[in-house]
Amino acid sequence: MALKIVYPICCGIDVHKTFVVACIASTNDKGVTTYKRHRFSTYTKGLMELSQWLCENECKDICMESTGKYWIPVFNILEDSCNITLAHPKYVKAIRGKKTDKKDAKWIADLFKHDLVAGSYMPPLEIRQLRDLMRYRFKLINFMSSEKNRLQNSLTVSNIQLGNIVSDTFGKSSMNIIETLLNNPLDTSFDLEPLVHGSMKQKLPELELAIDGYITPEQAEKLKVIKQHYEDLGSRKADLEKIILSLAESYTEEINLILTVPSFKNIFSAIAVVSEIGVNMDVFPTAKHLCSWAGLTPTNNESAGKKKSVRISRAGCYIKPLLVQCATSVVKSEKHPEIRNRY
Repeated sequence: MALKIVYPICCGIDVHKTFVVACIASTNDKGVTTYKRHRFSTYTKGLMELSQWLCENECKDICMESTGKYWIPVFNILEDSCNITLAHPKYVKAIRGKKTDKKDAKWIADLFKHDLVAGSYMPPLEIRQLRDLMRYRFKLINFMSSEKNRLQNSLTVSNIQLGNIVSDTFGKSSMNIIETLLNNPLDTSFDLEPLVHGSMKQKLPELELAIDGYITPEQAEKLKVIKQHYEDLGSRKADLEKIILSLAESYTEEINLILTVPSFKNIFSAIAVVSEIGVNMDVFPTAKHLCSWAGLTPTNNESAGKKKSVRISRAGCYIKPLLVQCATSVVKSEKHPEIRNRY
């Protein structure tokens, strides 16, 4: 049985860093398909020529694979004039031994004309911009965590055991002590009482033992660089968060709704959810579809009536850790015994 032609005129685009190869597949009433291929540069001028070429051939339905970040300039140019299906590379992978740029574009077009390509979810531009900033904020937090670990390691090799006494090495009292140590690495007999606050004053004898070490000049310089970099990252993160909050004002209602969910106390956690899944839930037929898209449910693997053991997918690399962290925190919380007792 012949496959049904869903898109009589469509285009498959093979995306690369410096060029794209486009192949228009036109199918007539008799089911005969003719192909037109063309190569364009990825400069704006070349992509505008691609848009004009598609318009001249009356092609509105486009399919391209999401190759790194290279697909984004193409998507930006064609978004307003075409219906674009963005495909994961594994769903449009060419047959082994028959892979060239031209054949890749033709293969994508052949799959797409029969509607055999599962498109990726693409939220509106405003959500994509918010998503980009939130993901960058996530990277900055990771950078800050790395600098924290480096500072702790430098203190450890210098036999400064603050981490054994304080719960947060980057707390106010700890940073005051570290700052004093860096100003004069050879002097570890200074008065600690003016530097510590609150309950830390009860731990002065332990703190005196903890700072009884030796910081070499090289380690001292390294610690200064780490500390300065950590503080700079914190400042850049604060600047970024101001921009994020400004962009998120359009979704205040949805964010406030998410904040009513147990364990969602931080507004940036709620904004992260909005930035990943958007606010229009019509794109997900059911809640189960959303969970599957986020990579929180096992995939299907059934053969001969037997279901085999499977794992969750790798999808949702940003939203999945966030949801798992929130779920873990609420399960451990005593404020929600109905959830804690169940799980």
